[in-house]
Parts: sequence; C-alpha cells; structure tokens
Amino acid sequence: MKHNKLIILLSAGMLFISSCGKEFLQKLPQGQLSEPQVGNKDGVEAALIGAYSILNGNVNGTWGNYASAPSQWVFGEMASDNAHKGSELTDQTPMNMIETYNAISTNDNLSTQWQVYFEGVLRCNNTLKLLAADQEGPMEITAERATEIQAEARMLRAHYYFYLWRVFRHLPVITETMTTEEARTTPNDQDVTPLIEEDLKFAVANLPENKINNEAGRMDKNAARAYLGKLYLYQQKYAEALPLFKQVMAGKDLVSMPFWNNFDVTTEDGPEVVMVSKHAINSNGSGDNANVGDMLSGLYGSSPVGCCGFYQPSIDLVNAYQVNANGLPYLDKSYRDDPYLSDLKNPTESYKLDVSLRVDPRLDYTVGRRGVMYLDYGVMPGNGWIRDAAYGGPFVGIKTMIPQSQFATNAAPGANYVTGLDVNIIRLADVWLMAAECEVELGNLPGALKLVNDVRNRAANIPPKKTASGANAAAYSVEPYPAFTSQEQARQAVRFERRLELALEGHRFFDLVRWGIAKETIESYSSFEGDYLSAYKGLTFSAANEYWPIPQVEIDRSDGALTQK
Repeated sequence: MKHNKLIILLSAGMLFISSCGKEFLQKLPQGQLSEPQVGNKDGVEAALIGAYSILNGNVNGTWGNYASAPSQWVFGEMASDNAHKGSELTDQTPMNMIETYNAISTNDNLSTQWQVYFEGVLRCNNTLKLLAADQEGPMEITAERATEIQAEARMLRAHYYFYLWRVFRHLPVITETMTTEEARTTPNDQDVTPLIEEDLKFAVANLPENKINNEAGRMDKNAARAYLGKLYLYQQKYAEALPLFKQVMAGKDLVSMPFWNNFDVTTEDGPEVVMVSKHAINSNGSGDNANVGDMLSGLYGSSPVGCCGFYQPSIDLVNAYQVNANGLPYLDKSYRDDPYLSDLKNPTESYKLDVSLRVDPRLDYTVGRRGVMYLDYGVMPGNGWIRDAAYGGPFVGIKTMIPQSQFATNAAPGANYVTGLDVNIIRLADVWLMAAECEVELGNLPGALKLVNDVRNRAANIPPKKTASGANAAAYSVEPYPAFTSQEQARQAVRFERRLELALEGHRFFDLVRWGIAKETIESYSSFEGDYLSAYKGLTFSAANEYWPIPQVEIDRSDGALTQK
C-alpha cells in the first residue's frame, strides 16, 4: 500500500489537536483552546489534517470504533438483510439490539457514532475558525490555498454530518461561527441537509480537479460532485443529481477496471477510487491510523487471522448471487426456493462443495464459503473459522481482509485483524449505479440499461475462484440484461445490482430506507433467514426503526437542548 504524506501526517495531526476529546460539546471547541498557539500557516494545515483523521472513524486507540467505522457496517449492513453481527449471541450484546431493531438511547454503539463524527464536525469548524483568523491578518496563507483549505474542511464537515444524519436524522447544526455556549445549547430541531448541501456546493466550486500534492486521501472536485449527487439522490432530486454523476463518470471506462483492486491492499489507490478513508500501520507498529473500524470482522479460530469472528454475510445475501440459465439474477427472490446453505446442515468431513451451483462470480470475492479458495489462506474450511455457525451462519466476509503475504507490512504486529486496508466511501461503480437509478426515475431506461450492464460486464471479467483441486468453485455466470421492459423492472434491476456490487460496503440499510422498502424487505428476509438461523426469526420493522435514538448521554450533557424525536 502507498503510504502517502497525508497518511503519515495523521498521527501528528491527532496529537496536535489532542486538546479535544471524544465527548461532544463537553469541552471547548479546539480553536478557542489553542488559537494563540496554532493561529499560523502550520497550525491551520495541522488542524485540517486532524479533521481528515476522523475519516477512519477513530479519535485514538484501536478497540471500540466499530460503530463509527467508515464502512458503516454496524448500521449500514448488520442492520440490513446483508449481514449478521456474527460471533456469538453473548458477545457485544448491544450490537444485537441494533441488528434486531430494539436499540435504546443508552446503547454504546449510538454514542460511539455520535461522539466520533461530531468530533469530526468540531475539528472542521476549528480549522475554519483558525483559517478565518489567519486571513484577517497578518496573513500567512495565500488566498488561493485558503480557499482550498476552506473547501476541504467544508467537504469533510458535510461528510461527517451526512453520516450522522443517516443514523440519527435529528441533529444540532453547529458551525464555526458559534460560541461554545451557543453550540452547547443548540437544539436538534433543524434540518441539517441545507448545511450539507451548502458545504458540498462550495467544495464542488472550489476544490481542484486533481488531488492536492497528489495525496490520494485528499478531497477533490469529483469527490465533491459525487457526494453532492448522492445527497440529491437521497432527496429524490434525480434531475439535479444526474449531471453531477455524469461529470464524475466522464472519460472513464469502468468495465476495464478490475473489481478486486478495490479490496486489494496492494492496488487500492486505483482509478475507481472517488472518496476514500486512507489507512496505514504506523512505522512503530501502532494501528491508530489503520482500519480499526473493521477489525472485528477478522476470521476466527484456526484461520491465519485468529480474531474476531464478527460481520458474517447472511444466507439471503449469498443466495441473491444465484443466477438463472441466462446469467441473470432472480429479481423476484425465487432464489429462496432452493437455497444454498453450504455446510450449515452438514458440517462434517463428508460435506462436498456443489461446483454446479450457478452464481455471479462476485459472490466468491465478497463471501468466503467452505471448499473455496480464500485469498492466499488456502481453502475455507467451514466451522474452523466461525465462532457459532448456528447463530451467525456458515459464511464469512472477504472485502475487509488482506492476504497473509501482506501481514508483515500491512497488519499490526500480533494483530492481523488490524490492517492498513483502505475503505472506499464512494467508488465509481457506486456512482455508475446511482446514475442508473436517476436514469430510471427520469424515464431513460436505455441509459439505465447501459450503466447497469457496464457493471455486469465488468463482473463477467472476474477470474473464477477455485477449489483445492484447481477446478472452478461454481458454474460462474453473469450476463447483461437484454432490455428493460418497464420502469418497474428497471428499478428492481438497479436496486438488485447495487446489492450485488456493493454488498458489505455499508450502503444496504440506508438504500432500503431511502427507497421506502425497509419494512417489507426486512420482514421478508426475517421470514426466510429465520427458518435456518433462529436468531433472525420474527423481526418486525416500523418507520421508527429507520433511524436511531439520540444517545442519552448527549441529551444529559446538553442540559435538555437535545431531545428525542
């Protein structure tokens, strides 16, 4: 992995602004604490790096950042039909409440998400405040660089607020112009999306086309365009979103970009990256700047990773990759009629992999299953890598793992589950499918068809995974749609393709909510999944489950300014 300057500076940036801890509004904003010491060019740049450092969902340390992971696996995947908490029932029990839609305001996953990303908001505000002081004179930062810094900080603030908004919806709107007391007593009765939109528009107008100093983790104009388009998509402003997506896609050939490069620690700075959380193992072996949010998804037991057995793909997700004789998915969910269960009902040595199973090849680059080669670890053996298959199912994830050959340089010493693997917050295939969604809703079915088929044609280029004998592990097939016969069919195809392409990347739950189909999807999934894993039987979902309660500790700290909606 490339250790660019931005990553190297993250630790320094975090130390530089260590005066501000995780507790939201408990301490003074950083600018008011440190302005005399850092009100200069180096201080402003360091404050900006400190704002960037929250992209990896971590303020300090390694353990405990799961709910604030940039992948958003806890809220975006575990709460959907794509993934289970995994591990065993009695481990990390507050996550069980997230997964089964029973979370209350004292759940520590909620306070982690709130505190980390409001820390990000505060660091952005502090950067903007210090920058304004510099520009008032004597000015050390050029006007051109000052505009870039403002755009970077506002882009980051938009991202942190967007993550908070999707989870909590009702937020206090805190800007750099507010005093400490104003911030502390701001109620959560405003819509934060206008601020997010203003920040992203400013970023689109003022960020450069190329990464500043060629640092891969920096914000740039395309990242801002994609993010603003994403916000508009969530608001169903398809006509406003589509031109932004088209600008991001212009001149790019998704079909030629290898799918797996997005999840390979040696190729992750590739052309498909739009916005990314950069991760690295520090030179002293520390994992503070690593991918600490996904560390629990490390494989369990006899696997080369040895910990921790969480974040397991659902049976329903695995079977969604089944295809018909024409290489097309079962949009009507008839894949459930004869589901593939791996060795769930036969975990003995007599189990044999069914290599005749017709599946999309993306399955085996998303999910580890018994009998199939897994990275360079060898054949996935089944229960030996799983803590409790009867609870979490017989499958494990792949997208968060790195090869054994990379442990020495891209994993923390003695902790192979803490890696330097980046997390894509937005990648081109996501943009392709968001654009396809806009085309469907605007009535351009041929345009949507081409975009969806670009994604599928790229998937057809994926090399087949193998068994121990070297045979193909399945009857792999993925073909383009010949046509969309109606808007509804096109809509289903685009939504299904997002699931297949972006599975376990943090999008699924939020997609279901914005499409207005969360209740029917989750309850149908529960009926199917619960027949095989009893922990998922009888789940119920209501409109109140579309977002989570404000953490009680934050309500208490605000002296009643924050209220539960």
